[in-house]
Amino acid sequence: MSENSRTDETTTNLKAISFPPLDMNRPAGEQIFSALKSAILKTELPPGCLISESEIGQRFGASRTPVREAFTQLRTDGLIVTRPSRGNYVSRLSEARIREAQFIREGLELANVERLCETGLPDAVVNALTGILDVQGRCVACDDMLEFQMQDDRFHTTLARATGFARAETLLVREKAALDRLRGFSLSDTNHMTCLLEEHRAILNAIRERDTGAALAAMRAHLRSILGALSSLIQANKDFFE
Repeated sequence: MSENSRTDETTTNLKAISFPPLDMNRPAGEQIFSALKSAILKTELPPGCLISESEIGQRFGASRTPVREAFTQLRTDGLIVTRPSRGNYVSRLSEARIREAQFIREGLELANVERLCETGLPDAVVNALTGILDVQGRCVACDDMLEFQMQDDRFHTTLARATGFARAETLLVREKAALDRLRGFSLSDTNHMTCLLEEHRAILNAIRERDTGAALAAMRAHLRSILGALSSLIQANKDFFE
């Protein structure tokens, strides 16, 4: 069913969502974007719900300009859609978009891994990645899904940044946006978090050993695990999909 044909849109009580206060020393638009993106990824703002620029402005105590900047970025990332004369809605997930984003992300991540096996990882990057995995291990122990996901993002963006190509990280973050909400559903299983952590360790070990074949195989298997669960995730969350 297409985004425009759904008739079960909902509104959300913004007062029930805990947003961080704005830091007056930082651009307001970036902060509002980050807060709304987080709420969408956690489905506090669920797919299909209406979000109003004026209500968001009141909630954050912000003027129209930074709110519009935030909405523009959310729209660019595919997290909201604007319907003429109706308003802005959190977009529903699309299986086709997920598969496309996965295809592009895999190409980027495999290229990152291959380059890092060629150039080697500086000690500072190895230490940063090891620290991320240590935090993820603690997240598994205390079943902290949200922090685990944040560290998952850091693991992959740290690898991208280590290539020395600035756009490698930018493009990765953009393409991951279509996958992040789906990933949140799958991370609700502690066993799945444990598997992902072990996959991260295998990727890092292979890169440190500069074993290109093993690193590419480990990264490819890691990235494709979400596709293996896609059908069951759609069935379990039908209301969130087109």
